[in-house]
This record gives sequence, structure tokens and C-alpha cells, in this order.
Amino acid sequence: MKSRFIFLFLFYFSMIANAQFELVNSGYDEQAPVISPDGKTLYLTVANHPQNVGGVKDPGDIWISVWAGNAWSAPVHGGTVINSRGYNGVAGISRSGNELFLFNHYTKTGDPPATQGISVSIKSNAGWTAPKNITIPYFRNRSAHFSGQWHEGLQAFVFAAESYNTLGAEDLYITFYLEGRWSEPIHLGNLVNTPLQEMSPSLSADGRHLFFASNGRHGSTGSYDIYMSERLDDTWKSWSIPVNLGADVNTDGRELYFQKFESQSQAIYTSTNNSDGYGDIRIYREKLPEVQQVDTLLKIVESKREYKDTLKRVKLFGRVSSSKNGTGIPARIIFRSDSTYVTHANESGTYTFQIPSTRVYTIEVESRGYINLAERLDIHTFEMASLEMNFRLQPIEVGASVNLKSVLFELGTTELLEESYPELNVVVDFLNNNPKVEIELQGHTDNRGDRVKNVLLSQQRVDKIKAYLISKGVNGKRIRGKGFGGSRPVATSDSEEARKLNRRVEFRIVRN
Repeated sequence: MKSRFIFLFLFYFSMIANAQFELVNSGYDEQAPVISPDGKTLYLTVANHPQNVGGVKDPGDIWISVWAGNAWSAPVHGGTVINSRGYNGVAGISRSGNELFLFNHYTKTGDPPATQGISVSIKSNAGWTAPKNITIPYFRNRSAHFSGQWHEGLQAFVFAAESYNTLGAEDLYITFYLEGRWSEPIHLGNLVNTPLQEMSPSLSADGRHLFFASNGRHGSTGSYDIYMSERLDDTWKSWSIPVNLGADVNTDGRELYFQKFESQSQAIYTSTNNSDGYGDIRIYREKLPEVQQVDTLLKIVESKREYKDTLKRVKLFGRVSSSKNGTGIPARIIFRSDSTYVTHANESGTYTFQIPSTRVYTIEVESRGYINLAERLDIHTFEMASLEMNFRLQPIEVGASVNLKSVLFELGTTELLEESYPELNVVVDFLNNNPKVEIELQGHTDNRGDRVKNVLLSQQRVDKIKAYLISKGVNGKRIRGKGFGGSRPVATSDSEEARKLNRRVEFRIVRN
């Protein structure tokens, strides 16, 4: 009898608590709820609402509700200053309530932006100001989904994206605002992230606990469940085994956007279970479960893996120089595999660095005023103790030409091989970091076969690459493209190696 009374009490309490959102939840999809620090304003994203800037096809606009004493009011559209035809959502609010951090970049015209990142809007007497775009180095999101949280205490943004060294679909990352600039995002590691989707991360007030949704873990009750993990050190890559928040939160539906609001002693999230439409906002006020510590055996396995990497390391050394005059130049060198390693060449262009020899790397070399260089390094079975690698960068100037050596197609088709994308992404980074540069893509084949068909194939390949660059946010007006077939060989055609050199894609700077 007592247990039945407790069950009925909790059920009643849950009904009363969630009744606070009775006017907020609707037949539309409510997402990404954020409560202001003073507890008086609720920001949420509503998808496919006819009053959105883009109408019923709009993936989401920001709507605003206010606390009416015992419930939240019916939300009103946030206006065209902070909403556009793309996805709009609130990533966080400053403690003062005067800064609104927003997902994605904005344009003056309201059209989809050519760049990616987050934005900030400032409160004024007239309302929120036009959002100012924030650029995060090496930020990329190949997914249509973008979620996360601005954490003022840490001056950090934790987010979900399909990006560099992602295990599969969306993974979790964090970036920090330090000394006036944003850091390169840190991948939160393979204990939190899985080959499937991790989404809508948030951090506790002290930054020790991570909450996120995942569909990649055994024992989940629905399509996405909410999990919690504890940070074990300051690398942001070491976490306790994520624990499912249980039946008080997770259901057969999809749970997302779990976020604690310490000042209100509550958490809110969204669920599709028994919802009015697709996703509805829910409230949670129960005690969270204890976090499991990392299993001792797992620690041993990790330490052995790290020890193995330590034993098998290659010393890289060399010089970065200008292709124009051979002068050494300072540069940033990034090695990407399942982990990312970064080193810097000094003012004279020299560098020395050690990396694990059991991996295949995409290398990106960048220096201000020069075109990014991409290389591929396979030292998976490398036995040497050291390796010299020298890099020559071309100055950014009209006429400079770059051969995209790793951009390859299936024979006789326009299908890009998987190993092409890292170098294409380097081109995306270069164009995003140099917004005035315009390029001409040039496609070439060898001279075997029908000349007209070769020209057509090379043009189709150029069009394919241009479409990819545009899909990553580069303005199509900055890209020209022309296929030359086999009319511009760089080598004789009397051997397969020579013909391979002739089958290439290049880009040439036409405006700077």
C-alpha cells in the first residue's frame, strides 16, 4: 500500500511539474529549451511552424515564453533579427542575461551563411541586436544537426557535430574562449563517443558532469536516451563510463536536450513520448543516479595502448618554406587520424615532433598569407626511428596553382574515392579563412580514349568538386570550373605512372 502511495505521489508530482509547459508544448516540434539565469524567460526552437521565417519548411526558429507565476506562457516568435530561413536555436545565455549565444552564423540577407560556427546577440533598449558571427578554428559540421551549450563559467562551448576524427555520425567536442580567441575543438574521446550518434550535450555548473543523448549504447530504452558521465581530469578526453539516467527520464521515445539549471533546482529536456506533436518539453527534479567510475580493467587496457604508442613513435623533422624564394616560414602543422596532433614550425621554418607510428595521417600545413597544404602519411607499419618531411607553401597570389594530389575518382566515373575528402576539406578551410579569394577548378584526364568524352568527364568531375565545396558553405560565386580533358598533360603518356600524373584536379587563384 505504501509503495502504491509513493508511486501515485510521484506520478501526480510529474503531472503537476510538466503542466508548467502546457501552453508551450504544441502540435509542432519543440526543441533546445534554455531558461534565462533569472528563471523568467524560456527560449526554445520550434520546427516547421508556419510563422517561422521560412514557413513550414523552416527547420527551426527561436520562440520565447515567459514565466507567469505557475506556468510558462504561450510562446511568441522571437522575430527576424535572431531568426533566419535556416536552423536557429539558443546555445546559452550569459549570467547577466545581456548576451544570447546562438547556433550557426547569420547573414544580413537572411540567406544560408557561407561559414559555420556560433553567434552572439547583445541586449539593447530596442531588443536583441543583429547576431555577430563567432569563428572557431577548425570548426566543421557535416551533419544537418547542430546542438550544444555555451558554458559561461568555463568560457566554453560543448557541442555535437560530425567533424574531424568523428567516429561515425555526430560526436561530442568542446572549445574554449581563452585570451581573446577560441581554441581548436577537442574531441571528448572514445568512451563518451560511439560510431553512432551523440547529441545535445550540456555540462553541470561546475563542469564536472556531462549530459548528452545517444542512440549508440546497449540497454537504451528508446531511439535516444539521456546519459551522464563524470570528467576525470583536465584533458577533457577522460570520462567515467556513461550511465543511463533511467526510467524517470528515458522512455520508448526520443529524449534530447537535457540541461540542468542549478538556480532553479531542476533540469529540462525534450521527449517524443506521449507528446502533443513530435517533441515536447519536460521537467526533471529527481536525484540523479550515481556516476560509475571507469572499470579498472579498462584503465589497464588504455594504459597498455598508450604504452604501445609510446614504444612505437616516429620522430618527424623538417622545414616549412616559401615556394617563391625558399625562405623558411612559421607554420602550424596538424596530423589527423583517430586523434589530432599539432606542432609548430618556428620563425625559420624548422620543426621536430613525435607521433605514434601505428596510424595513417592526413597532414595539413598552414601559415598566414600562404595556401594550405595537404599531405597523406601512412606509417602504419613504419619501422624507422625518424623521418624528414619538408613542406613548400605557395603565397596567396593570383595565378598560384595547387595540385590536389589526394583527390581521386573511381576509374571513368565522377565518384570520389573516400580518401579525397580530407584534402577537399583543407580547401574548404582555406577558402573560409580567406573570404576574398576566388578560384578556378581545373580537371584533367590522360589522353587515351575519345577526346570529347574526356573533356566531358573532366568537366563533370570539376562540377562534382564544386558542388562539394558549396555543400560545405563556400559561396559558389567564388568558384569557377573548367574541364580540359587530356589537352594539358604534365608528363608523357608512355607509362601508367605518367598517365596517373596527367589524371589530376587543380585549383588556381583568380582573385585575391
